[in-house]
Amino acid sequence: MERWRQQAAHLGNPLSDDLPLALVVEGPHGPVIHAASRAAHLAGVTAGARLTDMRALCPALRVDYADPGADRAALDRLALWARRWCPWTVADPWAAEGAGHGLILDTTGSDHLWGGEGPMLDGIEASLSTLGFSARLALAPSWGAAWALARFGPVRAIWRRAGDLDPLPVAALRLDADTVLLLNRLGLRTIGLLSALPRLSLARRFLRAEAAQNPLIRLDQLTGHLAEPISPPGLAELFRADARLAEPIFDPAHQLPGLCATLCEQLARAHRGARRLRLTVYRTDGETSRIEAACALPARDPAHLAFLFRDRLDRIDPGFGFDLISLEAPQTEPLGTRQTDLAGGTDAPLELSHLVDRLTARFGRAALAQLQPVASHIPERAERRADPAAAPVLQLAVTARPQRLLDPAEEVTVLYAVPEGPPGQFRWRRRIYRVARYQGPERIAPEWWQDRPGTRLRDYFKVEDALGHRFWLYREGLQGDGRGGAPRWFVHGIFT
Repeated sequence: MERWRQQAAHLGNPLSDDLPLALVVEGPHGPVIHAASRAAHLAGVTAGARLTDMRALCPALRVDYADPGADRAALDRLALWARRWCPWTVADPWAAEGAGHGLILDTTGSDHLWGGEGPMLDGIEASLSTLGFSARLALAPSWGAAWALARFGPVRAIWRRAGDLDPLPVAALRLDADTVLLLNRLGLRTIGLLSALPRLSLARRFLRAEAAQNPLIRLDQLTGHLAEPISPPGLAELFRADARLAEPIFDPAHQLPGLCATLCEQLARAHRGARRLRLTVYRTDGETSRIEAACALPARDPAHLAFLFRDRLDRIDPGFGFDLISLEAPQTEPLGTRQTDLAGGTDAPLELSHLVDRLTARFGRAALAQLQPVASHIPERAERRADPAAAPVLQLAVTARPQRLLDPAEEVTVLYAVPEGPPGQFRWRRRIYRVARYQGPERIAPEWWQDRPGTRLRDYFKVEDALGHRFWLYREGLQGDGRGGAPRWFVHGIFT
């Protein structure tokens, strides 16, 4: 609900807190309430109820459709954001109707970094409030106990003793609605009443129940007798090779080929290639020095990776020597097995990417120009230079247009048989070229959404003279088009 409110405010349609709001999803018998605002809760709107029933209860209810997929993605991003407090964070995969979504943080060994449990909860609550989220926080020895206290306990609950959980309802055990209803019919409405029963009786009654809906298993998870570890997703595989030395040295050049070979073996087993590399030396005085390199395409050729560092090793400050060298690939991409062509040749794109890498390593990234395509029919607008500070990206294109364009196009004097026909002869740079053959025309109209009024169209011709020189000419305008005088001719490109 709060994410939906933030989106509405971002679109310039902020909503009052006093307006009852509800988000719905499609149910088996029509829309059902997915989430409701505080004003809607006070009016009696509950999650899981049918929309028609809630509208009869609250006629002023404003309704919109929920997006559970986007909510889940936002929760996953929030779980990554919460790693500032501890490294083990995960989005709660289980949320009962009306219980809301949540985050699970394993703060073992981290609370003292924030001044204790209380100050840590204060910081978490303040940071979430800055993002526009309200939260109910709880701290407990187990996942299940924290989940129960956060949703059914007091605000800012901290577990002190085992009896703190006894007054909570059995719904706090993360059981589905049917199991909760059955326990309530048996008179077991609280966790204390359920835990007081003999375990053998419960085991017989829920013998065939799934593990997630077995009250005994949930009780053991709540009390910590059954482990429920947190496994945060998205932890990238680490590709790293280390060289531990018996004596400090000052030059890592001799160890670099072995490090590259070991790293490439790790990448090959994972079917990945390196896009970025980092070479770090650990000095005997406790300091570190590192250099980095980048690849235009994923690579795992040891010789090529070693070459990228060959002219950069002098940038390392060895101090009084170093006894540990590490080579890691912090950024990788999938890379399958490459096969040469049927004639036994090599992969041309791979060789070109190696050339780009070597030029970048030798002259620096700013010395290379990278072109990116632009959606435009006008040739001089069809590409632009990319930011040289960005990671180099190799792009290959096959086009019928010349690779070399003149900027700007150069005007020429043309002789032709008919006004709208191809050129028979043209004079360019004090030299006369007689056209032996031609292809065209290719008409390119002005882009009315950005060209000034009166811009004339272009007719492009590919021409070749008697000596085999090929040019790309265009005629600007047509005779009598009402947009100027006689058409003008320009040389725009040269075919190699």
